[in-house]
Parts: sequence; C-alpha cells; structure tokens
Amino acid sequence: MGRSETHTQTPEERAMKIIPGILPWVTTIFYAAVTTIACGVLVLVFFIFYGAQNLPQLPHPLARIIETPKTEIFAASGEKLITLGRKDPVPLSRVSPHFINAILAVEDHKFMDHSGFSKLRTLKALYITLLQPGQIQGASTITQQLAKNLFFSFKQTYLRKFKELLVALQIEYTFPKSEILHAYVNQIAFGAGAQGVERAARVFFGKPAADLTLGEATLLAGLPQSPSRYNPYRHYNRALKRREVVIHRMVTTGYLTREKAADILKERPALAALHADARTGSYFLDTLIGQLILQYGSDVVFHGGIKVTVTLDTTMQRAAEMAVTRGMNNLDNLMGADKKNTPVPQVALVAIDTGSGAVKALVGGRNYYRSEFNRTVSSKREARSTFNPFALYATMKQHNIHGGTMMPSPNRKIPPGNSLSPALSREHHDKIILKQALTLSEDKIFTRLMESTDPAMITDIAHLCGITTPMEPGSWKVTPLEMAVSCATFASGGVRHLPFYIWRVEDPLRHVIYEHLVQGEKVLDDATVFQVVDMMQTVVDKGAARGIRKENFSRPAAGGTGTSSGFQDAWFTGFTPGLSTSVWVGYDTPKRIETTDGMGITGAMASVPIWTEFMKEALKVEPVRQFIIPDGISFKAVDPATGCAPQATQIPPIIIPLKPGQTICGEKTF
Repeated sequence: MGRSETHTQTPEERAMKIIPGILPWVTTIFYAAVTTIACGVLVLVFFIFYGAQNLPQLPHPLARIIETPKTEIFAASGEKLITLGRKDPVPLSRVSPHFINAILAVEDHKFMDHSGFSKLRTLKALYITLLQPGQIQGASTITQQLAKNLFFSFKQTYLRKFKELLVALQIEYTFPKSEILHAYVNQIAFGAGAQGVERAARVFFGKPAADLTLGEATLLAGLPQSPSRYNPYRHYNRALKRREVVIHRMVTTGYLTREKAADILKERPALAALHADARTGSYFLDTLIGQLILQYGSDVVFHGGIKVTVTLDTTMQRAAEMAVTRGMNNLDNLMGADKKNTPVPQVALVAIDTGSGAVKALVGGRNYYRSEFNRTVSSKREARSTFNPFALYATMKQHNIHGGTMMPSPNRKIPPGNSLSPALSREHHDKIILKQALTLSEDKIFTRLMESTDPAMITDIAHLCGITTPMEPGSWKVTPLEMAVSCATFASGGVRHLPFYIWRVEDPLRHVIYEHLVQGEKVLDDATVFQVVDMMQTVVDKGAARGIRKENFSRPAAGGTGTSSGFQDAWFTGFTPGLSTSVWVGYDTPKRIETTDGMGITGAMASVPIWTEFMKEALKVEPVRQFIIPDGISFKAVDPATGCAPQATQIPPIIIPLKPGQTICGEKTF
C-alpha cells in the first residue's frame, strides 16, 4: 500500500499568501495618515493666517509691556475705592540671583533654551484641551505669560491661545532673553497689593529685591501660582509648603544642591510688619477681589485694566464702621476687657438691600489691620433663637396657627418691664398667645413649637430663604451674611434675592462685559411671611430689642435677638422694608461673654446697640416705608389673656393679622 506525501509550506510561501490580504489595509492606513497630516497642515495654516490678523503690536522697549491699564474699583456712587496693579520696576541687576533662579526653576526651567514655547508643555496642553471637554490649557512659558498682557480678553479660546503663542514667538524673535525676563519679573502679581518683584520684596520682607536671601526668594517665587491662597500673612504654613515645591524644583533643575536645599527648608523667613498700603484695608474689597479672581482670573484682575462698579454704599459703610467701633468700645467697658493683654470679643456686621440682594455695607471684624479674617462670610456660629422666623413660618404653615393662637405657658410670672401690659405682668398665666410669647422670648414655648414641627422642615425653610450652609436639623450654625440674606426674604414678602457684590464690569475701553440683573425668586407664602414679620415687629417695639425704640429709631422694623448656650454668641438680625442687617458679637474661639460681675451678655446687650446706631445713620436720608400687607389679610383685636375678642378689662388688646379662613377665639389651644 503506497504512502501519501505531504508538503510543508515554507515561511516564504505563507508570507506570499498573506501579503495580498494585508496590502489593502496598509494602503488604506497610509492614505488615511497622509490625509490626516494634510488636514492638520491645512488647519495649522488656517490658524497661522487667521490668527496672525489683528495681533497686538509689541511695545519698544519690551519693558513697556508692564504698563498695562490699572484696574479700578468704584463704589455704587461712583467714588473710587481702590486701584490695583501698582508696580516699581527695577533692572535685572537689582534683583537677587536667588529669585531669578527660583522663578525660572518653578515657572519655566527651559526658558533660556526654548524659542517661546515648550514642546512638552504644548503637547500636554493640547492633550488636556482636546481630551478634557471644557478645559483649555495653556503651555505657560514665561514668554507666553508675558504675552498675555497684550490681550484684554476675558475668555480662554483656542484662537486666543494660538494668538498668544504667535506673540510669544514674535517676542522671542525680537528681544533678547534678558529683556524678556526683565519685563516678566516686574509684572508678576504676588498678592497683598504687590505687583512685580521689587514691590513684593518690600511688602513681604521690607527690603529691596536685590537683598533677598535664598529662603525669602524661594518663598516669593511660590506665590504667583495663587497669590491669595499662598498669602504668607494669612496662610504662612501653606506658603512654606508651596516653597518646598520651589526648592525641590531648584534641586531637580540643578540650581540647588540637596544639602543646601535641606538647610533652606529648615528656615522660616521673617515677614515684615504689614503696612496699610500692602492690603486693601477693607473686608468688603478682600471678598470682592477674591470673587473677581474666581470669575476672570488674576491676569485680568491685575493686568486687564477693568473697571468694576460694586454694591458698596460708602455712606452706609462709614456708618457701619463707626457703629462697630463705638459699640465694641462700650462692650469692652461693660466687660472690663483688657485689650492689650487678653483676647477681646470680635464683631461682624453686614447690610443687604432687601429688594436686590446687594451688599451695601460689610464689617468683618473690629480691626482689619489686626485680623483680616472676615467673620461676616467665613465664621459659622450658633444661631439659637435668631432661627425663630424659620421655625415660626414652618409651624404656622404646618398647623395653620397665627399670632393669636393660645399657647401653654410654664406657669411663670411675666417679668415686669418686658410685658405688653403692666396689668398682665402682675398675674400668673398658664396660657399665652403666640405673638406675646415671641415678644417675651418664651424659650420653652418655642422649644415646644419646634418639637411639634418637623426639624427638617425648619431647615428647609432656612435654605429656601438663602442660608447655604449644610445643616443637620436642630443644629443651626450660620454666618451673619446668611442671616441678613434670609431675613431680607421676610422683609421682601417671601422673595429671595441672592447676595452679590458687583453691579458692573467694563473692559479698558469701557465696554460692559458684565452687568448684574436683579432677579428675585418667590420662595415663601407672602401671607404667612407677613404674620411672622408682624410678630417680629413686636420684638423691636416692646420685646427684647425694645432698646431700638428707646434710641429714637421710629421706622417700621422687625427682628430677632439670639444668645447661644453659655452666652458665647450674641446676635441681632433686624430689617426694615428696604434694608436687612445682621450683627454678631463673640470670641473667635467660643467662650462666655460676660460683664465684670459675671452676668452673661445677650444679643440685646451687645448687638442691638450696634444695629441701632448703624441703621439710624444708614437710613437717615431714606424715605420711610411700610411693610406691604398682602391681599386677603384681615386684622382682629384680641385679648392677650384669652385669645378672644377684647372685653372691658385693663389689658390693652393686641392686633393680630389673619389669613383667609383663620379666626380667633374658640380655637383649640395649640
């Protein structure tokens, strides 16, 4: 039987069979690649020719690039508040080599070698820009950062980035490296009012830039990345952490040995005593500039020459500062405080226009130059009974009660001088109407109200009114700004306006690039709001804040005092139909506020006098306005002892506003 023979294919034979199948794919890939490259070239050519149009002209000498228009900030009245961007340019020969090395290491260590852009940084920027939607990343060489000064654009776009690159290339082609570096170090923003290295050296260390030590130079070189975040006057340890990055970069790039770096890392450079011109001198302006940087970036804020009109009313601001100074001096005397040797209580005051949300006056502490910490926006403190408006609104909506509803009273004698009626104060009563309970600060009654109402509902009402701090039900720590905003919602009949600081922003040519449009949102029922406001008016007229009337402040006003447990926080938030103002007094590190004889100090004692003095001056020339009465509200006189129609007694009746369908007397006691 014959044996069949099999033929084994050689590698060459197998390859010859595979190649015909692969060839079409190779051809396709080749032509696709050629097409892609061709399209890329066309796009690049388009960008070059289109982007090259209307490029800004380079100044000669290049140092004039730092002569950008200054940013100016104006009050609502047109009064100039501050100019940003002051510089004291110096030649490179008068700048410490330590600083030059540090800034090159951390910002652009290839500066001396590249021609205006870094290939590696450009690829990274393209990757982020193209693959991370919404982000446009710059390559950010020193030359490109300098080129930004010639563009007054407020949006990062692909075309703008490309134009910056073209200008950077033009700068590199036209000027020597030394001139580029000279212009750059004289225009950097370091924060604390310092623009350029000379100004920064004098502000932070009280010396010229030529005399900066290695430790000081490395600290300064770390600030431009985020001047406010790394401000050593406010965040010294954070600035030192950023300095570590600078020092490690210097080691990596060969400017420092590891041994020298280890020695410098142990140093803690001593800062110069702050001068008034090194800071804005204003809690309001600090907050405003921070918002501008978030919205437009530090380049625009410090180099863009923008004109900003803000909400600040200078007359109200001066009144606020004077009221705070006098009120806190009086409190020091009441406490017997030794301001030289022991911590003293701090204060915050903020006033909001109820019809727009505009911040009209803001004081974040008793002395800006001793503490820049802004307590109006950054200090969250226990609100206690200042939360009564939210609790009242929630309870009245949930249970359909009103100011004439009878409430169980804990069999206590109403204190003389604190009553709506002397006759009523002489008797024991086991019931009291709700409006009078608020007037008399009956805490046990309000505890009962809150227990009968879903705590989450109270928190929800507070958030609807404008409080943004996350809160657990029953735990209410808020800022004075939040209290002013939320009570403004009651003053405006349940319409919430978010707080704001900026009316208008213009570019250097006075073209408006931003204008605030007032938009309120109806968040509460106006009839129930009016019932709450009506009760809060009695707090001012005859209750815990009646000192306001004793000081001859006669305008319609409502409000509520608050004193936290242990007398650690003293509040008063009150409002007229047009202005809502919150005042807080307390220690930064919470502790008891007390008089020389050990008596705890309340919101009525500490905050009400400040509020009253401010409001009298702030509204001196404003017309008197009444709270608007919603449609459907009716008014009934009730006997405060019975909650029914008044009888022939010595007790004066109390007027109660009622919503449609509500009645007095004969109702079940709540």
